[in-house]
Amino acid sequence: MNNSLVSIIVPCYNQANYLAACLRSVLEQTYTNWECIIINDGSTDKTELIAKTWIDRDHRFKYVCQDNRGLSAARNAGLSLVTGDYIQFLDADDILDSNKLILSLEECRKYSGSERWHIVICNFMMFKGDLTKVFKPYCVLEQSCFSFDSLLYGWEYEFTIPIHCGFFSSGLFKDFRFPEMLKAKEDWVMWLMLYKSDVQTHFIDKTLVFYRLHNNSMTQQVEFMEENYINALGYLRNIVNHDDYVDYLIFVLKQKQNRLNHLKTRIDNYRKSRGYKILRSIREQRLTRYIIKLLK
Repeated sequence: MNNSLVSIIVPCYNQANYLAACLRSVLEQTYTNWECIIINDGSTDKTELIAKTWIDRDHRFKYVCQDNRGLSAARNAGLSLVTGDYIQFLDADDILDSNKLILSLEECRKYSGSERWHIVICNFMMFKGDLTKVFKPYCVLEQSCFSFDSLLYGWEYEFTIPIHCGFFSSGLFKDFRFPEMLKAKEDWVMWLMLYKSDVQTHFIDKTLVFYRLHNNSMTQQVEFMEENYINALGYLRNIVNHDDYVDYLIFVLKQKQNRLNHLKTRIDNYRKSRGYKILRSIREQRLTRYIIKLLK
């Protein structure tokens, strides 16, 4: 384990503007025994040009180009090529702290005698542009998040885990591939499947990864994400037993109902507010003047 190879998988689709910063964060890792597999998922921008400059710069970077098949397929292409003892996923618009790999490996070494697979999870921060503009994360991760039940019932409602927060024993992916019919929420399926196994989780409560905020992120597309969440429920049938599946669907319906009730309350309160009444009065006066003008 002292010289374990870490395989870093970087899927990229039309993210050339961010790719150099992403790969630079790999090159600057204090742990040096890694391979970085860049998967170009049919990009139409300068992804290939930028990727090849990094391949020429350091032999540890590898490059694969495929037709556009989606994020899951790109990650699966990377999984088919890894040769490392550990796997680090890294989306092309995100960044690793320079100590991400070494600190993750040090956690695994503490339990080197265990026969269980390892998952090391760290905390994260968000940023725009560059790392001079860093923001608090949309959720704070803690040890209680890392169980099957927490991932099932808490995902989206209490937290999500950015995939690059994880550091995984490669054996965990011997029999798992991301569902390629899913264009989002595939990471949720991954976490659930992994935590069905006898895994050992180590938590590093430090910011070791950075999650980029930008308008082109698919997480900003509400309808797209909701559609894939519904599709992911189909995969859930293969992960939990029938009774647990029914219980989860009931839980989801209750959560949706609570959100609708909350939204209705906010709308009702707004309609009772002085500001709304003034605005409505102004609109009614404008409408009245317009009608009178038409009748003249």
